[in-house]
Parts: sequence; C-alpha cells; structure tokens
Amino acid sequence: MGTVKPAGANFNPEKTAKLLRTAMKGLGTDEKAIIDILVGHSNRERQELKTMFKTCFGRDLVDDLKSETGGNFQRLIEYLMMPTRELDAYSLKKAMKGAGTDERTLIEILCSKTNKQMAEIREIYKLLYKTTLEDDLRSDLAGDFKLLMISLSQGHRDENPNVVPTQVQTDVKELYDAGPGKFGTDEAVFNRILVRRSIAHLQEVFKAYKQKHGKEMEQVVDAETSGDLKNAFLGIIHYVKNPRDYFAELLNKTLKGAGTDDERLMQLIVSHSEIDLKDIAKEYLKKYGRELKKDIADDTSGDYEKLLVRLAT
Repeated sequence: MGTVKPAGANFNPEKTAKLLRTAMKGLGTDEKAIIDILVGHSNRERQELKTMFKTCFGRDLVDDLKSETGGNFQRLIEYLMMPTRELDAYSLKKAMKGAGTDERTLIEILCSKTNKQMAEIREIYKLLYKTTLEDDLRSDLAGDFKLLMISLSQGHRDENPNVVPTQVQTDVKELYDAGPGKFGTDEAVFNRILVRRSIAHLQEVFKAYKQKHGKEMEQVVDAETSGDLKNAFLGIIHYVKNPRDYFAELLNKTLKGAGTDDERLMQLIVSHSEIDLKDIAKEYLKKYGRELKKDIADDTSGDYEKLLVRLAT
C-alpha cells in the first residue's frame, strides 16, 4: 500500500492549477500549499496539472516551481513532477554519469522492475538521452557485473506464477555444480538462473537449496563471488525473498552514518510513494525499531523535511 493516494473524484485540474499559481506569485511562496497539492495528487494527476497549468497561464509548472524553491526541496519537487518511468531512467543515467558509478542504484532499479516496466524504461531512456541503456551500461561497467546488469535490463524474467518442481531441482543442482560443487565459480549459471527465473520459482529454489545443501543462497554467493557482482546477486536474492525488507534496508542505508544520501533517499521515497511505501515503513519499524518518518525528520530539515515526511506518512 502506498502513502500517496489520488485525489480521484475530487480532482479538479483547473482549480488546482489556480491554487498553485496563487502559491507562487507575488512576494512570497506558499510552500505549505505546494506541499499539500503535490502530496494530495497521484503522479498521473500531477502530469495533468502540468498541462492544465500551461493551458491556463501559458507557463511551465515545473519551471515555476523550480524558480520558487531551492536545494533538496527543489529537487524533490522535480522528481515528484517526473512521470514514474522517466524518474527511473533519470536515476539510472545519473548513477552512471560523471567520475564514479553508483552501482547500488543500478542494482536496486534493475532487479526490481517487471518486464513491462523495464521495456518502458528502455524506451524513455533512449528518447531522453539519444543512446540506449544497454550501450551506457556496456561502456560504464566491466566484467561479470556488467553482464549481469545488461541481462537485467533486457526485462525477460519469466513471470509465470506456476512453479514446476522438477525445474526447481534442476536449478538447485546447476547452482551447486556451478559453485560449491566445482573448483572456481561459473558466474554465468548464477546470472542465468537469478535473472531468468520467476520470483515464485526462485523462492522455491532457495528453499530447496537450503534443504538439500544446508546453506542459504546468500551464504553461497558470499563464498563464491566478490565485489559488485556479489552485491548485485545478494540484492536480487534479498529482493526475491522479501522486497519490503529489501527496500527498508536501502532506505536505512541512505539515512545512517555521517551524512544522508539525499539523492537516493528522494528517488526511493518518490518511486514507492504510490505503490508500497506504507508497507515498507511498517517493515522498517519492525526491522529497526524506529519509524521511517522519524528517522527522515532527524536527518533532514526545512521544507525538504516537511515534504519527505508527508510522503513517508
């Protein structure tokens, strides 16, 4: 369950566009009104507001919002105003842009999308950046990690919910033979099974592997692989076993330590606000004994804090 709900039958694009214009014109900016409107409408409704705002006033809503705000508050508003899959494409591009690569962001986005969502991301990525996601992954990454990210970006996971027991046993044997059962590791076998098999199937594979060989799949990956490839395999396994726990842990990592990873915090909160953020927040409380919104409030400030907390509530 998400924290942000659509206005639905109460949605009045023209009236809301007028309220936004009023909140931004004149000497001061009514940040509370802006926050109330953004949190009170779904992403689809926000896209309609952009069109209505330009129709009514001949002005670009996002440009006006940017001119009236600043810092992380401004960036968070920008992300809220992006179409959902465009934000995914933007986040992937940003993760590969510049001197270093943000591998954690690549793993999180690519391992958690449906085939349809991945196809939409690839299409928007090419439209926005005049290059393909695969080409950027190929030029920015290296080794087996590069191959795994390219595999995930294809969006060809089996989505059949039915599990075939004989195939489960075949995969358990292949995984054992590719890792603990041989000298060295055949990473390609792990890649193929973890990327191609359905979520329901992998859940059964992990259970069957433990039953047969006495080890969790995380233990196998930890012993057989290293570096970014290991982190990616572990990310996929964690997501398959418990997606809410996976995202709760990712959010916690953005908040703990010396500084806040504001970029990833914003991307995660916005991406999950309409889908499952309420469920993730419950998992966060269970896992860490603290409320997600309280940790966000402790690590942020100002209107940026107010908007994030509203989104997380």
